[in-house]
Amino acid sequence: MFVQIGRSKLHYRVYGGGEQVVLAFHGYGQDHSHFYNMSAALPLAKIIAFDLFFHGQSVLHKTDTPLRKEFLAQLILPVLEEQQITRFSLMAFSMGGKFALALLEAFSDEIDQVLLIAPDGISTSFWYNVATYPGWLQGLFKRTVIQPARFFKFINWLDSTRLVDPGLTKFAAWQMNSTQKRLRVYRSWMGFRTLTFDIRKIVRLLNSQQIKFILFLGEYDQVISGKRLQVFARSIQNCQLILLKTGHTFLLHEVASYLRRHPGVF
Repeated sequence: MFVQIGRSKLHYRVYGGGEQVVLAFHGYGQDHSHFYNMSAALPLAKIIAFDLFFHGQSVLHKTDTPLRKEFLAQLILPVLEEQQITRFSLMAFSMGGKFALALLEAFSDEIDQVLLIAPDGISTSFWYNVATYPGWLQGLFKRTVIQPARFFKFINWLDSTRLVDPGLTKFAAWQMNSTQKRLRVYRSWMGFRTLTFDIRKIVRLLNSQQIKFILFLGEYDQVISGKRLQVFARSIQNCQLILLKTGHTFLLHEVASYLRRHPGVF
């Protein structure tokens, strides 16, 4: 199913038919289907899983780029009306965390629970800031899409010097090993660069509305660092922090398994 404004369209799929409505947003390089297993873990839920822009079938037209938080909220409203939703929860993994936080700001009065899995948007990485900072660095990153040799030479150097975890360099190399993947990285990073948040405001919203907040982190995750996120979690009054023994790649799958074994968490 699609919701469309102008020439931009947001694609979504509904999994399950329970009374608990969950709007779900996947991570980088995925699509809505990655929440299929989650519906088995949450049999009482109705999961509305979206394709992020530049992923799956969702399209963000250049006139709507970069994505504004207000525009995202406008796209979600028809979904809530069509599905007759008055209250809902949010679930997001990795890059999808930016979408969940934007909707938390827009619809905090209607939200029951927020479950974030190694979310982006709370603690932004140095490399993201470098790539999205206005000026010549954007052009440098764009040229990397077409001529990636220097990037891979740099990645190999990092790997050989062990300045960063080998799992992180492997992850970066895999995300950039084709022109199509490099274009998606560039479009996603540039298209979502205005999805930034005042974390103190996010904390106030969660606490003032007494929204239940569940945060899953991977103990071996080198992509989304858990240290700052754990500090953030301690600021939330109604928060449950769950640390799983896995890395970033398999974290969404491990969360589904955990929720299947612990049905009362969400």
